[in-house]
Amino acid sequence: MKRLIVGMVSAVALLATPAMAADPVKIGFVTTLTTNAGAIGEDMRNAVELALDHIDRKMGGRDVEVIYADDQFKPDVGKQETVKLVEKEHVDFVAGYIWSHVLLASYKSVVGKGPFLISSNAGPSQIAGKLCDPDFFSTSWQNDQTPMAMGEVLNQKGIKSLYIMAPNYAAGKNMVAGVERTYKGEVVGKDLTKFPDQLDFSAELAKIRAANPEAVFIFYPGGHGPQFFKQYAQAGLKDKIPLYSVFSVDSINIDRLGDLALGTLMTQFWVPDLDFPANKKFVADYKAKYGKYPSFYGAQSYDTIMLIKSAVDAVGGDLSKRDEMRAEMKKANFDSVRGPFTFGNNHFPIQNFYLREVIKDADGKFTTSVVQTVYENHQDPYASECEMK
Repeated sequence: MKRLIVGMVSAVALLATPAMAADPVKIGFVTTLTTNAGAIGEDMRNAVELALDHIDRKMGGRDVEVIYADDQFKPDVGKQETVKLVEKEHVDFVAGYIWSHVLLASYKSVVGKGPFLISSNAGPSQIAGKLCDPDFFSTSWQNDQTPMAMGEVLNQKGIKSLYIMAPNYAAGKNMVAGVERTYKGEVVGKDLTKFPDQLDFSAELAKIRAANPEAVFIFYPGGHGPQFFKQYAQAGLKDKIPLYSVFSVDSINIDRLGDLALGTLMTQFWVPDLDFPANKKFVADYKAKYGKYPSFYGAQSYDTIMLIKSAVDAVGGDLSKRDEMRAEMKKANFDSVRGPFTFGNNHFPIQNFYLREVIKDADGKFTTSVVQTVYENHQDPYASECEMK
């Protein structure tokens, strides 16, 4: 009888092991897949799918399942979708998040609840500082950093007076704070416009004309960027006052802008022509699969999958080893499209930032290209407020 019981237990163990091994690594990916910002979410999803292709949809010997959730550009919806991923789908990782106000609304529904949280775009100052958490990582940047780099560019160009415009939400406020942190000239005007509802900037453009600054700085992501550029040109300001931007021109909207964007200068941590093997493969394969250039949103999302893979691979697929996975992610031990980088104490990247220009490539397609390196190994200014070491 004892032999029979032992045999039965052994048989159950043999049956259970493959079943356990077959459980997928579950990643919840929150982004915007509808509304006029849906094109951004599509680019992020495209990059995630390409990353999964590149790793044969395996991590640590286990299959990978990605569950996409649409935040509909709304913080309350983003939070609801996040809660579903954590409490109903029981995902191992939650990633994505375009918008800072959506991430902030969703943040506490993930950290401390089990899954790791990885931002593939949004970088609010609160999370980089006092709200930092051991289970949070970013594969993008902290919001202030990119405009800080632009402030340095404006100084180098000798711009003495500046007008600033951005949407009135968490990221917009960080962008304004960032450029003001480094720009040494006079800010002669500043407008924080309604977001996402305001698409008519005629009143603000009249104020710019009256102020007559040496340059204008804007942050208008998604569909708002082309709207502003077109109205700026229609107001007769394009050839009179240089326009500098961050996150307002990307491969998603660049064709809508066409020649209006040609020669435009912006700062960013990533550019399609960065000379790193991982980036060359990412850009070439993205273009081959989707027929267009990827955006920085896609680059960050691609790196998100590779960061997760590095952690899961390091523990051989044993997701119970959370401390080991966290330690592995802190190493940034994967081939990033941005090249080698490190994580700061707040788990935001310490990385280079570049000035880039809109050009036409050899095939006549609009894209962006590196002009110069503005910052090397730059850490965000809020890391000192984070108590993690």
